[in-house]
Amino acid sequence: GRKHAPSAPPRAPSARGAASSPGHRLRAAAAAAPAGLLSSSPPSVNISILIVAVIIFLLVIHHNFLSLSDFLRRELSDPSPLGLQPIDFIPAAPQRLIDERDDQEISVVIAASDERLGGAIAAMNSIYQHTRSNVVFHIVTLNDTVDHLRMWLKSPPLKNMRYQILDFDPRVLEGKVQVDPQKADTFKPLTFARFYLPNLVPHAEKVIYVDDDVIVQDDIVELYNTPLKPGHAAAFSDDCDSTSSKVAVRGAGNQYNYIGFLDYKKETIRKLAMKANTCSFNPGVFVANLTEWKLQNITKQLEKWMALNVVEELYSKTLAGSITTPPLLIVFYKQHSSIDPMWNVRHLGSSAGKRYSPQFVEAAKLLHWNGHFKPWGRTASYAEVWEKWYVPDPTGKFNLIRRHLEAYEAK
Repeated sequence: GRKHAPSAPPRAPSARGAASSPGHRLRAAAAAAPAGLLSSSPPSVNISILIVAVIIFLLVIHHNFLSLSDFLRRELSDPSPLGLQPIDFIPAAPQRLIDERDDQEISVVIAASDERLGGAIAAMNSIYQHTRSNVVFHIVTLNDTVDHLRMWLKSPPLKNMRYQILDFDPRVLEGKVQVDPQKADTFKPLTFARFYLPNLVPHAEKVIYVDDDVIVQDDIVELYNTPLKPGHAAAFSDDCDSTSSKVAVRGAGNQYNYIGFLDYKKETIRKLAMKANTCSFNPGVFVANLTEWKLQNITKQLEKWMALNVVEELYSKTLAGSITTPPLLIVFYKQHSSIDPMWNVRHLGSSAGKRYSPQFVEAAKLLHWNGHFKPWGRTASYAEVWEKWYVPDPTGKFNLIRRHLEAYEAK
C-alpha cells in the first residue's frame, strides 16, 4: 500500500504548560497517550478510514495483477535480424489447464510446410496431449501457409495450445544452398530452420527441435531434461547406438557413418581429420542448449560449411540423404551429447513393411517416420498409430492419401 509519513513526535511542554494547574496537566497527559488506548474518534470516522484502506489495498492488488499479466504476455515478440518474424501467438490457456500443468516452460520448434502440414499438426497434438508441462510451440513456416495453419490450430483439440508462428525468409539461404534449376520444386528451405534456433527462440536457454513426421507417446519434459555435457550445444540420437539401427536398412550402404554423408575424396574434408567410420546421428530430433549454441556461434559455423559446399561440393553423392545432415555432422563432430534412443525410434518411413513389433512400437517414446513412406501418404508402417493424433483439416485442403484411396476403392 502507500507509505504514510510518520506521525510528528509530541512537542515538549512549554514552561507555561509545566506551571499550569493539575487539571491542565491531566489533559496534556491524556493527549500524549497512544491513540490506540483511546476511542475518542467517532464511529463514522473509523469506518471512513477502514473504507479508504480497503480501496487502497484493492488498487494495489489490481496494479500487481496487471503487471503480472503484462509479464506473462511479454514473450516471443522480438523481431529477428534474419527475417524470422513472429506472426501469431496464443498466450493464455484456461485457468483450469494452467493449474493442472507445470510452470516450467518448454520450447518446442517444429517446421510446417503446407504440403506436410498434417504431419506437424499430428506431432504437436501428440506432444500436447501427453504432457502436463507448459509447452510453447514455435512453428516455423512460409508466409503463404500462415492463414491455413492458423485456421487449423483453431480446431477443438488444439485450441488451448500455446504457440507462436514464425515466417521463415528463404533469402537467408542465398549463397549457402545449391539449388538445381531443374529441381527447384524439391528445394525445401524449412529444413534449414533448425540451424537458426537462437533466432527463432531468442529468450530460451534450451529448446527441443522435432521434425514434422514424428509422434510423441510420453511426456516431452523427459526429453527436455536430457543432460548435456559441459561445452555441448546439442544432444542427438547416435545412429550406431540407437535401437532403430538394430534392423538393417536395405540399400542404405553407409547410412550410419560419416562417409555416407561427406565426400572424403575432397581435401577440405580430409583436413578435418574426422574418421570416416565415425557414427553419424539423426538431426530430426534433438535438444539444444542455446546459451552454448550462441557462445560457440554454431549458426555461423553451419553457414560456413553450407557456403563451402556450394563451391567445393563436400557432401557425399553416394547416398541420397538429407542436405541438412552433413554440416551438422562436421560442426558437432565428437562435440554432442546423446538422447535416450527410445526418444527417436526411427526408420518407420524407410519401407512400407512393419520393421518393429507392436510391443516395441507401443513402448517407444517417440516414433519417427523418416524416409519416403510418410504416415499421411499412400502407404506406411504403423500409420494407424500416427492417425490417432491426426486432426482433420477444417479447410479440406490436406487429405490423407491412404484414406482417400480407400474411400475411392470402396465406391
